[in-house]
Amino acid sequence: MTEPELDGLTFEQLLERLETLTNQLASGEIGIEKAADLYEQAGRVYDAARVRLEAVQARIDALRTESN
Repeated sequence: MTEPELDGLTFEQLLERLETLTNQLASGEIGIEKAADLYEQAGRVYDAARVRLEAVQARIDALRTESN
């Protein structure tokens, strides 16, 4: 999955994708090269979810500031 594809996913979809990748890695039924690919993908998905979550937190913080 490339970064532009990740941009179109919701936070919840990113978490689902991360869970899928984690389950595939934990299965032990994949080769080392496939595991490395999945690990890299998981890193990109994690980063995208973290950025999305940070943006939402910033919006919430701004709303709290505005209401005070």
